[in-house]
Amino acid sequence: MSALIAALALFAAAEPATGSAPAELTLNEDMPYPAGAPRDDYGLVGWCYGVLRGYVDLHDQMMPDVTAIEKSPPFNPDTTLAQKLAAYETIQVRAKQDMKLFASAMEAAERASLKPINTIGAAAVKKGHNAWAAAASMPRRQVAQNWMGWTLPVRCAPTARALEERAKLMGKTFQVNTDPAELERAPAPEALPAEVAPVEPAPETSGAVDPTR
Repeated sequence: MSALIAALALFAAAEPATGSAPAELTLNEDMPYPAGAPRDDYGLVGWCYGVLRGYVDLHDQMMPDVTAIEKSPPFNPDTTLAQKLAAYETIQVRAKQDMKLFASAMEAAERASLKPINTIGAAAVKKGHNAWAAAASMPRRQVAQNWMGWTLPVRCAPTARALEERAKLMGKTFQVNTDPAELERAPAPEALPAEVAPVEPAPETSGAVDPTR
């Protein structure tokens, strides 16, 4: 059974999305690893799926506060409120495309591996998703400000593409070196993902950030 199927007890799978994707990045070893994420490709891709799923799950809850923030000064006379809000919908489309990529890469690795690794993947997905757990105990306006500026770690998508390609090329010689016990021992994060750690309330600014940065 796929790790993504195993993780359905935690959250629903993303629906496929349509639309053109930005230019793809090539994996570079200088790309930083997200704080707290696994260092092997398969585990990292699972973590990336989980943290992105958590971001998408917060969309409906965050948008009323995001809209209020975007309506507040200072205003950009060259951008309408409708254009600002449309940017968040574009980001959602891209996020669902990325989740589809991550799922495909994980499933390719699971098919190629000689030993079952789906439990490792499910644990990595859960760990990534739990990175957003602190949002439930924070002021919603503060969470919205952090959510507006969050971006998918740059290493995620190119790692997924490289993982899927390697799994297909290596076939049954593909290996994943991850200790499931290590994932199980890892404590759940006590803050929002490191890329947007909670901040003191600040003057509100408008504008969305492209998660493909």
